[in-house]
Amino acid sequence: MAQVLLFGRLADQAGWREREVEAPSLDALRAAIGLADPMLGEALAAPGVQVAVDKAIVRGEAALSPASEVAFLPPMSGG
Repeated sequence: MAQVLLFGRLADQAGWREREVEAPSLDALRAAIGLADPMLGEALAAPGVQVAVDKAIVRGEAALSPASEVAFLPPMSGG
C-alpha cells in the first residue's frame, strides 16, 4: 500500500497526517481518497496543491508501487 502524507491545512482538514492507501496509480489514489472523504478529495484537487511521489514533484499521472510515498503539499504563502 502507498504511504500517503498530508501537510498543512490538508492534514488539518483530513484529521490525519499519514495513512496507507491501496492504489495502483496517482489518479486511483485521489479517487479512493475522494470516495472516502469528498471534501478532502476536492481539497487535494484544488489549484496550487502539489504532489510528490517518492520525494519528487509530479505533474499529472504516475504509477505507484506498494512502497511508494505520496505527499500532498498545500499552496505555500509567505512574505
